[in-house]
Amino acid sequence: MEIADLSVAFDGVTVLHGIDLTVARRETLGLVGESGCGKSVTWLAALGLLPRSAGVTGSVRLDGRELIGAPAADLDRVRGGRIAMIFQDPASSLNPVIPIGRQVGEALALHRGLSGGAVRAEARRLFDLVGIPDAARRLHAFPHELSGGQNQRAMIAMALAGQPDLLVADEPTTALDATIQAQILDLMASIRRETGMAIVLISHDLGIISETCERVLVMYGGRIVEAATAEALFAAPLHPYTRGLLAALPPLEGARRRLEPIEGQVPGPLDMPPGCAFAPRCPHRLGVCEASVPRLAEIAPGRLAACVLSESRMTMPAKAATA
Repeated sequence: MEIADLSVAFDGVTVLHGIDLTVARRETLGLVGESGCGKSVTWLAALGLLPRSAGVTGSVRLDGRELIGAPAADLDRVRGGRIAMIFQDPASSLNPVIPIGRQVGEALALHRGLSGGAVRAEARRLFDLVGIPDAARRLHAFPHELSGGQNQRAMIAMALAGQPDLLVADEPTTALDATIQAQILDLMASIRRETGMAIVLISHDLGIISETCERVLVMYGGRIVEAATAEALFAAPLHPYTRGLLAALPPLEGARRRLEPIEGQVPGPLDMPPGCAFAPRCPHRLGVCEASVPRLAEIAPGRLAACVLSESRMTMPAKAATA
Protein backbone atom coordinates (compact mmCIF):
# COMPACT_ATOMS: atom_id res chain seq x y z
CA MET A 1 0.00 0.00 0.00
CA GLU A 2 1.28 3.47 -0.90
CA ILE A 3 0.08 6.72 0.67
CA ALA A 4 1.36 9.91 -0.94
CA ASP A 5 0.87 13.54 0.14
CA LEU A 6 -2.25 12.65 2.16
CA SER A 7 -3.83 15.72 3.77
CA VAL A 8 -7.03 16.10 5.77
CA ALA A 9 -8.94 19.24 6.74
CA PHE A 10 -12.04 19.71 8.89
CA ASP A 11 -14.01 22.92 8.29
CA GLY A 12 -11.03 24.37 6.49
CA VAL A 13 -8.58 23.57 9.29
CA THR A 14 -5.80 21.23 8.18
CA VAL A 15 -5.08 18.44 10.65
CA LEU A 16 -2.94 16.16 8.48
CA HIS A 17 -0.13 17.68 6.42
CA GLY A 18 1.05 15.59 3.49
CA ILE A 19 1.66 12.08 4.85
CA ASP A 20 3.84 9.75 2.77
CA LEU A 21 4.25 6.10 3.72
CA THR A 22 4.32 2.61 2.29
CA VAL A 23 3.46 -0.79 3.70
CA ALA A 24 5.06 -3.83 2.11
CA ARG A 25 3.63 -7.32 2.06
CA ARG A 26 4.18 -9.23 5.33
CA GLU A 27 5.64 -6.09 6.98
CA THR A 28 4.84 -4.91 10.50
CA LEU A 29 4.81 -1.11 10.62
CA GLY A 30 4.40 0.92 13.81
CA LEU A 31 2.93 4.44 14.12
CA VAL A 32 3.71 6.21 17.38
CA GLY A 33 3.09 9.62 18.88
CA GLU A 34 1.01 11.43 21.47
CA SER A 35 -2.76 11.61 21.21
CA GLY A 36 -3.84 14.09 18.55
CA CYS A 37 -0.80 13.69 16.30
CA GLY A 38 -2.80 12.19 13.42
CA LYS A 39 -2.12 8.45 13.66
CA SER A 40 -5.73 7.28 13.51
CA VAL A 41 -6.89 10.03 11.14
CA THR A 42 -4.28 8.89 8.62
CA TRP A 43 -5.86 5.46 8.30
CA LEU A 44 -9.46 6.60 8.63
CA ALA A 45 -8.80 8.93 5.70
CA ALA A 46 -6.99 6.23 3.72
CA LEU A 47 -9.96 3.86 4.09
CA GLY A 48 -12.63 6.48 3.40
CA LEU A 49 -14.05 6.31 6.93
CA LEU A 50 -14.06 10.03 7.72
CA PRO A 51 -17.30 12.04 7.50
CA ARG A 52 -18.15 13.70 4.20
CA SER A 53 -17.39 17.08 5.74
CA ALA A 54 -13.70 16.14 5.87
CA GLY A 55 -11.56 17.38 3.01
CA VAL A 56 -9.18 14.61 1.93
CA THR A 57 -6.51 15.13 -0.74
CA GLY A 58 -3.56 13.09 -1.90
CA SER A 59 -3.23 9.53 -3.10
CA VAL A 60 -3.84 6.12 -1.49
CA ARG A 61 -2.99 3.16 -3.71
CA LEU A 62 -3.49 -0.52 -2.97
CA ASP A 63 -1.53 -2.61 -5.48
CA GLY A 64 -1.58 0.44 -7.75
CA ARG A 65 -5.35 0.99 -7.47
CA GLU A 66 -6.42 4.45 -6.28
CA LEU A 67 -8.74 4.49 -3.24
CA ILE A 68 -9.24 8.24 -2.80
CA GLY A 69 -12.44 9.08 -4.62
CA ALA A 70 -13.14 5.44 -5.48
CA PRO A 71 -16.82 4.37 -5.74
CA ALA A 72 -18.44 3.25 -2.49
CA ALA A 73 -18.94 -0.28 -3.84
CA ASP A 74 -15.20 -0.61 -4.50
CA LEU A 75 -14.35 0.67 -1.03
CA ASP A 76 -16.80 -1.79 0.53
CA ARG A 77 -14.91 -4.65 -1.12
CA VAL A 78 -11.55 -3.30 0.04
CA ARG A 79 -12.58 -2.58 3.63
CA GLY A 80 -12.76 -5.86 5.46
CA GLY A 81 -11.71 -7.78 2.34
CA ARG A 82 -8.25 -6.49 1.44
CA ILE A 83 -7.76 -4.23 4.46
CA ALA A 84 -9.25 -4.75 7.92
CA MET A 85 -9.13 -2.35 10.88
CA ILE A 86 -9.37 -3.07 14.60
CA PHE A 87 -10.43 -0.07 16.67
CA GLN A 88 -9.36 0.91 20.19
CA ASP A 89 -12.40 -0.06 22.20
CA PRO A 90 -14.10 -3.35 21.25
CA ALA A 91 -17.06 -2.48 23.50
CA SER A 92 -17.93 0.46 21.23
CA SER A 93 -17.23 -1.44 18.01
CA LEU A 94 -19.36 -4.52 18.67
CA ASN A 95 -23.16 -4.34 18.46
CA PRO A 96 -24.41 -5.00 22.01
CA VAL A 97 -27.72 -6.59 20.94
CA ILE A 98 -26.42 -9.07 18.34
CA PRO A 99 -24.58 -12.30 19.24
CA ILE A 100 -20.88 -12.11 18.46
CA GLY A 101 -20.97 -15.17 16.21
CA ARG A 102 -23.61 -13.52 14.04
CA GLN A 103 -21.49 -10.37 13.75
CA VAL A 104 -18.51 -12.40 12.57
CA GLY A 105 -20.86 -14.30 10.26
CA GLU A 106 -21.94 -11.06 8.56
CA ALA A 107 -18.31 -10.40 7.60
CA LEU A 108 -17.94 -13.96 6.31
CA ALA A 109 -21.08 -13.64 4.20
CA LEU A 110 -20.11 -10.24 2.81
CA HIS A 111 -16.47 -10.86 1.97
CA ARG A 112 -16.32 -14.60 1.33
CA GLY A 113 -19.84 -15.43 0.19
CA LEU A 114 -20.42 -18.10 2.83
CA SER A 115 -23.86 -19.05 4.10
CA GLY A 116 -25.69 -21.42 6.45
CA GLY A 117 -23.59 -24.06 8.15
CA ALA A 118 -20.42 -22.90 6.39
CA VAL A 119 -20.67 -19.54 8.18
CA ARG A 120 -21.06 -21.17 11.58
CA ALA A 121 -18.22 -23.59 10.95
CA GLU A 122 -15.84 -20.86 9.79
CA ALA A 123 -16.82 -18.52 12.64
CA ARG A 124 -16.07 -21.31 15.10
CA ARG A 125 -12.71 -21.94 13.42
CA LEU A 126 -11.84 -18.25 13.69
CA PHE A 127 -12.81 -18.22 17.38
CA ASP A 128 -10.53 -21.21 17.93
CA LEU A 129 -7.77 -19.46 15.96
CA VAL A 130 -7.87 -16.35 18.15
CA GLY A 131 -7.99 -18.39 21.36
CA ILE A 132 -11.56 -17.85 22.55
CA PRO A 133 -12.35 -20.79 24.86
CA ASP A 134 -15.45 -22.93 24.31
CA ALA A 135 -15.85 -21.42 20.85
CA ALA A 136 -19.11 -23.21 19.97
CA ARG A 137 -20.91 -21.69 22.96
CA ARG A 138 -19.30 -18.27 22.62
CA LEU A 139 -20.76 -17.89 19.14
CA HIS A 140 -24.13 -17.27 20.80
CA ALA A 141 -22.78 -14.90 23.49
CA PHE A 142 -23.38 -11.16 23.54
CA PRO A 143 -20.49 -8.71 23.99
CA HIS A 144 -21.40 -7.94 27.62
CA GLU A 145 -21.03 -11.63 28.47
CA LEU A 146 -17.34 -11.66 27.51
CA SER A 147 -14.32 -10.04 29.10
CA GLY A 148 -12.46 -7.17 27.46
CA GLY A 149 -9.74 -9.49 26.23
CA GLN A 150 -12.26 -11.93 24.74
CA ASN A 151 -14.10 -9.09 22.99
CA GLN A 152 -10.80 -7.92 21.50
CA ARG A 153 -10.14 -11.46 20.28
CA ALA A 154 -13.61 -11.46 18.73
CA MET A 155 -12.74 -8.21 16.95
CA ILE A 156 -9.59 -9.82 15.59
CA ALA A 157 -11.64 -12.82 14.43
CA MET A 158 -14.02 -10.44 12.64
CA ALA A 159 -11.07 -8.65 11.02
CA LEU A 160 -9.66 -11.98 9.82
CA ALA A 161 -12.99 -13.10 8.39
CA GLY A 162 -12.29 -11.43 5.05
CA GLN A 163 -8.75 -12.88 4.85
CA PRO A 164 -7.20 -9.40 4.53
CA ASP A 165 -3.77 -8.61 3.12
CA LEU A 166 -3.36 -5.74 5.62
CA LEU A 167 -4.55 -5.45 9.21
CA VAL A 168 -4.60 -1.97 10.78
CA ALA A 169 -4.70 -2.27 14.58
CA ASP A 170 -5.53 1.06 16.28
CA GLU A 171 -4.43 0.83 19.93
CA PRO A 172 -5.66 -2.78 20.15
CA THR A 173 -4.43 -3.29 23.74
CA THR A 174 -5.20 0.08 25.37
CA ALA A 175 -8.07 -1.12 27.56
CA LEU A 176 -6.43 -4.42 28.54
CA ASP A 177 -4.21 -5.36 31.47
CA ALA A 178 -0.55 -6.23 30.87
CA THR A 179 -1.07 -10.00 30.78
CA ILE A 180 -3.90 -9.82 28.24
CA GLN A 181 -1.92 -7.25 26.23
CA ALA A 182 0.92 -9.73 25.82
CA GLN A 183 -1.50 -12.47 24.78
CA ILE A 184 -3.15 -10.26 22.13
CA LEU A 185 0.23 -9.18 20.71
CA ASP A 186 1.47 -12.78 20.60
CA LEU A 187 -1.76 -13.74 18.86
CA MET A 188 -1.34 -11.04 16.19
CA ALA A 189 2.29 -12.07 15.60
CA SER A 190 1.28 -15.71 15.28
CA ILE A 191 -1.52 -14.93 12.82
CA ARG A 192 0.84 -12.78 10.75
CA ARG A 193 3.30 -15.68 10.47
CA GLU A 194 0.54 -18.10 9.49
CA THR A 195 -1.33 -15.90 7.02
CA GLY A 196 1.43 -13.67 5.66
CA MET A 197 -0.62 -10.49 6.06
CA ALA A 198 0.96 -7.11 6.79
CA ILE A 199 0.17 -5.28 10.04
CA VAL A 200 0.08 -1.58 10.88
CA LEU A 201 0.15 -1.11 14.66
CA ILE A 202 -0.96 2.30 15.93
CA SER A 203 0.12 2.91 19.52
CA HIS A 204 1.53 5.36 22.02
CA ASP A 205 3.21 2.48 23.87
CA LEU A 206 6.83 2.40 22.73
CA GLY A 207 7.45 -0.90 24.50
CA ILE A 208 4.81 -2.64 22.40
CA ILE A 209 6.16 -1.05 19.21
CA SER A 210 9.76 -2.10 19.94
CA GLU A 211 8.74 -5.72 20.52
CA THR A 212 6.35 -6.02 17.60
CA CYS A 213 7.33 -3.82 14.65
CA GLU A 214 10.06 -4.00 12.04
CA ARG A 215 9.79 -0.35 10.98
CA VAL A 216 8.52 2.70 12.90
CA LEU A 217 7.07 6.07 11.91
CA VAL A 218 6.92 8.82 14.56
CA MET A 219 4.17 11.42 14.09
CA TYR A 220 3.73 14.86 15.61
CA GLY A 221 1.38 17.70 14.69
CA GLY A 222 -0.11 15.87 11.72
CA ARG A 223 3.27 15.10 10.16
CA ILE A 224 5.79 12.26 10.14
CA VAL A 225 8.89 13.55 11.92
CA GLU A 226 11.04 10.39 11.92
CA ALA A 227 11.10 7.05 10.12
CA ALA A 228 13.50 4.17 10.68
CA THR A 229 13.77 0.50 11.42
CA ALA A 230 12.74 -0.28 14.98
CA GLU A 231 16.26 -1.38 15.87
CA ALA A 232 17.84 1.84 14.60
CA LEU A 233 15.21 4.14 16.06
CA PHE A 234 15.37 2.75 19.58
CA ALA A 235 19.16 2.53 19.51
CA ALA A 236 19.76 6.10 18.32
CA PRO A 237 16.71 8.34 17.75
CA LEU A 238 17.43 11.37 15.57
CA HIS A 239 14.50 13.73 16.13
CA PRO A 240 14.30 15.62 19.46
CA TYR A 241 10.67 14.52 19.83
CA THR A 242 11.59 10.85 19.51
CA ARG A 243 14.43 11.32 22.00
CA GLY A 244 11.98 12.99 24.36
CA LEU A 245 9.53 10.09 24.12
CA LEU A 246 12.27 7.61 24.97
CA ALA A 247 13.68 9.76 27.79
CA ALA A 248 10.23 9.80 29.42
CA LEU A 249 10.27 6.02 29.81
CA PRO A 250 11.44 4.50 33.10
CA PRO A 251 14.57 2.33 32.71
CA LEU A 252 14.12 -1.39 33.23
CA GLU A 253 17.78 -1.91 34.15
CA GLY A 254 20.45 0.02 36.01
CA ALA A 255 20.11 2.80 38.53
CA ARG A 256 16.83 4.61 38.94
CA ARG A 257 16.71 8.13 37.54
CA ARG A 258 14.27 10.98 37.29
CA LEU A 259 12.04 10.79 34.25
CA GLU A 260 12.44 13.61 31.75
CA PRO A 261 8.99 14.78 30.62
CA ILE A 262 8.45 16.71 27.42
CA GLU A 263 7.40 20.14 28.62
CA GLY A 264 4.28 21.77 27.20
CA GLN A 265 1.35 20.38 25.24
CA VAL A 266 0.73 19.14 21.73
CA PRO A 267 -0.55 22.17 19.75
CA GLY A 268 -4.08 22.00 18.40
CA PRO A 269 -4.75 22.43 14.67
CA LEU A 270 -5.84 26.03 15.26
CA ASP A 271 -2.73 26.82 17.32
CA MET A 272 -0.08 25.28 15.09
CA PRO A 273 3.14 27.36 15.16
CA PRO A 274 4.40 28.77 11.82
CA GLY A 275 7.58 26.68 11.76
CA CYS A 276 8.34 23.29 13.25
CA ALA A 277 5.32 22.11 15.26
CA PHE A 278 7.62 20.75 17.97
CA ALA A 279 9.75 23.91 18.26
CA PRO A 280 7.88 25.43 21.27
CA ARG A 281 8.62 22.27 23.28
CA CYS A 282 12.09 21.52 21.89
CA PRO A 283 15.10 22.21 24.15
CA HIS A 284 17.38 22.43 21.08
CA ARG A 285 15.33 24.82 18.94
CA LEU A 286 17.02 27.42 16.76
CA GLY A 287 15.68 30.56 15.17
CA VAL A 288 15.10 28.80 11.86
CA CYS A 289 12.92 26.23 13.62
CA GLU A 290 10.30 28.87 14.33
CA ALA A 291 10.40 30.29 10.80
CA SER A 292 9.99 27.28 8.47
CA VAL A 293 8.69 23.73 8.54
CA PRO A 294 11.59 21.27 8.21
CA ARG A 295 11.31 18.70 5.46
CA LEU A 296 11.44 14.97 6.09
CA ALA A 297 14.93 14.24 4.80
CA GLU A 298 16.99 11.08 4.46
CA ILE A 299 19.81 11.23 6.98
CA ALA A 300 21.16 7.77 6.23
CA PRO A 301 19.88 4.82 4.17
CA GLY A 302 16.43 3.97 5.52
CA ARG A 303 16.52 6.77 8.13
CA LEU A 304 14.50 9.95 7.76
CA ALA A 305 13.99 12.88 10.13
CA ALA A 306 12.27 16.26 9.88
CA CYS A 307 14.69 18.43 11.86
CA VAL A 308 17.21 21.07 10.80
CA LEU A 309 19.71 19.69 13.28
CA SER A 310 19.46 16.30 11.59
CA GLU A 311 19.59 17.83 8.11
CA SER A 312 22.97 19.40 8.93
CA ARG A 313 24.35 15.88 9.39
CA MET A 314 23.27 14.57 5.99
CA THR A 315 26.79 14.76 4.57
CA MET A 316 28.27 12.71 7.45
CA PRO A 317 28.99 8.99 7.06
CA ALA A 318 26.03 6.81 8.02
CA LYS A 319 27.58 5.63 11.28
CA ALA A 320 28.30 9.17 12.42
CA ALA A 321 24.87 10.40 11.39
CA THR A 322 23.10 7.77 13.45
CA ALA A 323 25.36 8.02 16.51
